[in-house]
Parts: sequence; structure tokens; C-alpha cells
Amino acid sequence: MQSNKRIFLALLTLLLVGLVACDDNGGAANPSGVGRPNNAIDVSIIYAPESDLYMPQVIADFNRASASGQNPVTGENWGSGERPIWIEGRPGSSGTVMQGIVNAIIAPNNANVEQPVMFMPSVSHWLALANLQSGRQIFDLADTQPTALAPVVMAIWESRLQAIRDTVGYDDIGWEELLGVLNSENGWQDYGIEGGRRTVYYGHTDPYISSTALSTLIAEFYASARVNGFTGRRIGLEQVNDPAVQEGVRDIEQLIRHYSSRTTEFKFYIAQGPEYLDFVALEENDLIFINQGKTETTPPEKLVALYPKEGTFWHEHPIGIVNANWTTEEQRAAARIFTDYVLTPDVQRRVMENGFRPANPDVPLDFPFVEENGVAPEGPSNVLDVPAPEVIAAIQQSWSFVKKQADIMLLIDTSGSMEADGKLEQAKQAAEAFIENMEPANRVGLALFSEGYEIRVPLDNVETNQQRVINNILGLRAEGGTALYYSLQEVVNFMNEQDDSDRIRAVVLLSDGADTSEGGPTLNDTLRAISASRESLNPIIVIPVAYGADADINALNSIARQSNTSVQSGDPQNILQVLEIIGSYF
Repeated sequence: MQSNKRIFLALLTLLLVGLVACDDNGGAANPSGVGRPNNAIDVSIIYAPESDLYMPQVIADFNRASASGQNPVTGENWGSGERPIWIEGRPGSSGTVMQGIVNAIIAPNNANVEQPVMFMPSVSHWLALANLQSGRQIFDLADTQPTALAPVVMAIWESRLQAIRDTVGYDDIGWEELLGVLNSENGWQDYGIEGGRRTVYYGHTDPYISSTALSTLIAEFYASARVNGFTGRRIGLEQVNDPAVQEGVRDIEQLIRHYSSRTTEFKFYIAQGPEYLDFVALEENDLIFINQGKTETTPPEKLVALYPKEGTFWHEHPIGIVNANWTTEEQRAAARIFTDYVLTPDVQRRVMENGFRPANPDVPLDFPFVEENGVAPEGPSNVLDVPAPEVIAAIQQSWSFVKKQADIMLLIDTSGSMEADGKLEQAKQAAEAFIENMEPANRVGLALFSEGYEIRVPLDNVETNQQRVINNILGLRAEGGTALYYSLQEVVNFMNEQDDSDRIRAVVLLSDGADTSEGGPTLNDTLRAISASRESLNPIIVIPVAYGADADINALNSIARQSNTSVQSGDPQNILQVLEIIGSYF
């Protein structure tokens, strides 16, 4: 018995040692499987979200080699006086992290503060903006190394692109031809697509957060400037501030169906087929990811990379080493070793396996860069010059007046079931935040329903309506039944009367239950009302939020499909986050 007890205790000790070795830094799992050496140089990195496909494994492999006593780049033992290096990394949206680093220098009490040793955004635009906004050289751009290459493309359905080429009679397509579809009287039907929509569905993300969106917006300014006579290589403030150029960018933005803060939403939408989006700005690696069937939805046909004839940008995923009071020379030297490691052939081949072109020229381009995955191995033929930092900042700041504005009706269920589990109180707080964060140039209104339907606050610009909507939301009470179908049909009819082709028209529906009315419209009646809007040049989009466990998912999902959107799932714990995501659509 004593012998068995000793064996048990020995096994228990080994198990605990193993757990400790695999779990440090506050309990966060260590994917390298080894513990941090006590004398290690700690180096942190925040990288763009798309790099999360490979960076955790790259960091784990580096740490494993370093902790075992080897320089991960040379494979030789650390020399006398050299210390092992330990990397901690996590993803973060490029624009948000850039602002956090700037805040750490000029506004350290801000809620968004970041202090990494290394910052690896999607594109070096952000490093230049950080230097500009902070008034100091946080990043030495001449010493910044590209680590993975990806051009920004328009991911467009192969049938759509071929229809454009067949109609215009040539292959070199860009913004000019895409606007031609928008301005065509019958839209896609004039391009040989039987039963095609009269309007184009396009999307991109927020240029204050997303690298792809910022590069796309800069490219739109280049395209408009060319149309307005600009012949130079590098766009300047003169072009950005030209009203005619700005109007041309507005014309391109009229293609927008809706925006989003994150590429994730668009990867999901575009994968569902041409009825959801015709084309969307993505990094080339995202397009490969979709065509390889790695999204939740298998696309119905192949997406192809359109490299606009007017030009595009390469995203180089540079590692910028931070020169600030929270980094030491020893950490910065260690960061250079890690950068060299990321550029080694083995790591670069792993980068390429995940859809990025290798930045190390000694690594030849190979799979998945084949036409079957919708890309041209040779890449874009026209690459745009990166503007000066102050020009990038001016383009970013132009966003509020060149983007497509929106009319949004918030339709809230106030039936008796909303009283349970604190749903209504949480919904009030989330809806208040939703309204407060809305673009001032948008128009917003509020409609309520329980047994009946009421437009409580008619549509008007946010500046005028914000407080009225908030006051009404804060005064809501839950009572009565759920006339869901009647209310949605009424609000869709109301939005159809707001016939402004220059604005997104949207209904955000928040409901926690099934329709309980008797003798009113059916679900099919409501779907027909939504469908009728699809024939217009500016279809109404309905975004249902299924709120709580009792929401009628089947009905709300049918409503979303009819509007070519998707159901958002909410509960009292995450409703604020859900409405924040929806708010970024406008």
C-alpha cells in the first residue's frame, strides 16, 4: 500500500510540474510547451488579426528553441553573456493598436493605451501615422522589415467579373467599370446576368481601424484624382482637398451596401454568394482563405482577385520596433533577432502556406498561389505610391464626409416578455450607446412594438434626434403581446417612402420572442414586403437581433435571408457588443 502511495505521489508531482511548465504569465497557456527561462529578455508583440493564422506557432517555435539554449536564427548555442529571448504575442486591430501606442506617449491616462516592444500591423501606413500623430519617431521606417506580402484586392465573383469583361470588351477592369454597373439603368441585367439586381453590393471596413479599408480609401482617392486630371505618381493634399476628387470618391462609396469595423463580417457575407455582396475589399490572403473553404460557408462559386487597373497597395506586414520609454535597447536588439527569425525560409514557407506571399526573396512563390484559388501569381500590375503621412491622415479624416450616409430605424420589441432576466434594462443601455456612437450625418428614428406599432421618433439627423431617441428608450416599459410581423411590415413600408438612393436604408430589429398576434400579417406577408424593396436601386436591409433564449430564430432567420443579411444573436450579457458591431455597418 505504501509503495502504491509513493508511486501515486510521484506521478502527481510529475503532473503538477508539467502543468506549471505549460502554464505561466497569469495562467495563460504556453503553446511552446516549455517554461520561460528565469534570465530571459521579455519582448512583446501585437500583430494584425490576419497574422494570427501563423504567428502563435512561430512565437512558440522561437521560444522553444530560445529556452533550450539556442539562437533560433542561427541554430547555435547562445554565446557568452547572451540571454535567451522570450516572446509574448497577441493580435490587435492595426488602427486601434496604433492609436493605443500614440496614446501611451501623449495621453497615458486614455482608456486605450498599448506598450508593446514590437508592432506588426498589416501595412506601414500605421507606423507613419504613429510618428505623425505623436510628433516623434516611434518607428524607424528605414529599419522596418516587411515579413509577409499581400496586395489589397477586390474579391469579386468570377461570373460577375466575366460579365463585365464580356460587356466592355476588354479584360483590364477597375473602378471605372464597377461604377459603370452602378450607373447602368438595369444594373447587372445590362451585363447579361438574367434576373440580376439593378444595383451593386460592395463593402469595406472602417479606415480608422482596418488596414484594408485605409488602403482602399487611399486607392479610391487615387482613382478619382486620375479621372480629374491628376497625372503624378504620388497623390498630395491638393488632390485630397479638391471638391471634384472628393465627389468622385463619394460616387465610388455609393456602391456600398453597408460598412463594418471588421473584415470578419465581410468574409462571412461574401462567402454566402453574389446575392449578399458582389465584391468586397480584402487582402489577397483572405480571398484564398475563402476559396479554400475555410469559412463557415462554402462559397457557391469561385471568388477571383480583381487588381484594379487604377492601382492598389501591397500590405507588407512590417515589424516595427518601438522606440519609447517603455522599451530598452536590450529588448530592441532582441526584437531584431525575432524579426530575422520570421524572415528565415522555414518560417516564410509557413507564412506562404497561410496565403501570404513570402517577404524573403530567396523563398520561391508556390501553392496556394495558383489560379484555381482565384489569384494571379504575378500579382497587381499597377502599384500605387504610398502618400506622405500627412496626406494619409487627411484621407482618413475625410472619411466622415465621403462615406455613404445612412437612414436607420431602430425597431424595438417592448412586449411583456422583455421584462424577464433584465432584458429590457440591458437593451436600453445598449440602444443608448448605439445611438450615441452613430455618425452625426446619419439619420435615425425609433419605432416600438408590442401588441401595436408606433413610430415614437420620426427619422431625422442624429444631431437633432439623438437626445429624443435616448429619452424615449430610457422611458420604455415592457407589456403586452408581440405584433412582430405587422410592425416589421409597417416599418419597411415607411422606409420605402424614404427614397434617397444616396443613403443606406436600414432597419435594426430587436426582438426576444415569436409573433403572438392573431389575424394580422403572416411571416410570408412580411417577407414579401422586404422582397419588394429588393427591386429598387436602394434596397432596404433588415438586420434582426434575436434577443434571448425565446427569440423566434427560424422567423428572424427567414427575415434576414430575405434581406440578404444575417441574424445577430444577443442576450443581456452581450447585447452592447452586438449593437456595437451593427453600429459599425453605418
